[in-house]
Amino acid sequence: MNTSPVSSTTELVVLLNDDGTPIGTADKATVHTLETPLHLAFSCHVFDESGRTLVTRRALTKSAWPGVWTNSFCGHPAPGERGPDALRRRAEHELGIRLDDIEVLLPDFRYRAVDASGVVENEICPVYRATTSDAVDPRADEVAEYAWLTPEELRTAVAAAPFAFSPWLVLQLQEWTD
Repeated sequence: MNTSPVSSTTELVVLLNDDGTPIGTADKATVHTLETPLHLAFSCHVFDESGRTLVTRRALTKSAWPGVWTNSFCGHPAPGERGPDALRRRAEHELGIRLDDIEVLLPDFRYRAVDASGVVENEICPVYRATTSDAVDPRADEVAEYAWLTPEELRTAVAAAPFAFSPWLVLQLQEWTD
């Protein structure tokens, strides 16, 4: 737990105990390590007016799972930040889009995964669905490329090559039934 003063540019994540109760905060830059503490995150699947879902390929400069295809975007709510507010903030930051019709799909989604470099994700990560009518304008340091797929196309791709997708997306699709 972070007990020292933090600069205003530090991004904090909410640390959790095993039952999901907040127990403090930590600098995001320090939590995704070999000993990642359980913390709060979110994951969002964005749909367009045609019912297609946006999948993104993580930038090659990302420290965890670089170049891996995943859901539309993920992130961490700031301490005291409501889920929908965090989603809107990250959608604008990463993809340059506004979100409409936000709903929770998997409120209790939780996972732990280790990437090839040893970075560990250990998160309670509610999964959301949202819509947008905006054109995607991704930041190069967040997203290498993106595609709009029907839910069937996404499920087919993940089933054919699960190693090409983030472990959280694979697990979410297993738990999420339309």
